[in-house]
Amino acid sequence: MTTKLGKITGIVTLVFGILFVATGATAWFMVTSQLKEENITVSSDASFAAGNQVSGPISAFAQAEVIKKHALAISDGETYATLGTLASEAEEAGDQEAADAYSAQRTTLMNASFLRSSLFTSVLAYGVALFAIGVGVWMLLMGSTIMAEGRRNNGARV
Repeated sequence: MTTKLGKITGIVTLVFGILFVATGATAWFMVTSQLKEENITVSSDASFAAGNQVSGPISAFAQAEVIKKHALAISDGETYATLGTLASEAEEAGDQEAADAYSAQRTTLMNASFLRSSLFTSVLAYGVALFAIGVGVWMLLMGSTIMAEGRRNNGARV
């Protein structure tokens, strides 16, 4: 590779590194901002991060786990799918009161599932943002190395 090609490659790699770091950092701060706007506090019975505002991947994960725990407690350990089966069976047996109770629990579990999915999506977004930042830093290091090697060889073939 000639010094000119090395210099161009180094510059392009540096530019992409800056873009990756900037994009990752922007995504991280946007997700944090959105979570903070929701003003969610991790439940006091969480196994970790209790009492903290949900504003990052750890607190979002902690709150998602608490929501699961609460939802399963409300439904006596039944899941969304099993509550549907129980509601259908109760209705077929003519027990409309039980069918309505199972349906109400199922609605609660559905809402809990939506909340958990939203929180897990934010955790995933943090992971992608961190990955982009990591790749960007690696590209900055590689671009700097390529540029330094080109200068060190002072016009010689790299």
